[in-house]
Amino acid sequence: MNQSDVLRKTKEYIYMKFSKDVTGHGPDHMERVATWCRTLAREESEDPFLAELAGWLHDVDDQKLVQDPKQAREERMEWLLECGLTKDDVNAVEEAIDTVSYRKGKKPTTRLAEIVQDADRLDAIGAIGIARTFAFGGSKGQLLHSDDPDEPTSIRHFHDKLLRIHSLMNTTSGKREASHRHELVLQFLREYEREQNIKGETTK
Repeated sequence: MNQSDVLRKTKEYIYMKFSKDVTGHGPDHMERVATWCRTLAREESEDPFLAELAGWLHDVDDQKLVQDPKQAREERMEWLLECGLTKDDVNAVEEAIDTVSYRKGKKPTTRLAEIVQDADRLDAIGAIGIARTFAFGGSKGQLLHSDDPDEPTSIRHFHDKLLRIHSLMNTTSGKREASHRHELVLQFLREYEREQNIKGETTK
């Protein structure tokens, strides 16, 4: 298969397999990440094909989405080999995907990995990131807000993760976009706090 066919079939596979996702990690998320991977790769002089492919496939083995991450990872590698990628390219894609997770805290060891990590993190902030935060929280039955510091809530997720992302970006282009999105998140939180803390007059 040529590169266009590989990307087309990968997109079809992702939309078929994950179309029912309600956590904010569905095909629309993967497509945005793939698009940012391609964009960042071109701006950072990296292979746009491998970057976009990694973006499409980066969540295939995410434990939030599949019951058996190991099996899903093996199936992804088999798919890449069937598409005609060399073992070196497959390993490069897998290495990039392995460092995407914020929770795992792994640092990228290649430029491709930096790009894929940045692309995924960009989709966690800004307007899209705000929407995805509440989609995920709702899917898990989380409260919107709580005064209990130990209660996991959607708003607490902003402080635990989202507000840190802009300072963890790797690429010049990624940092620039993250800075813009970070300001939007701050603006949202300021307005949320203003509305949350308004005290109306009590009726007697």
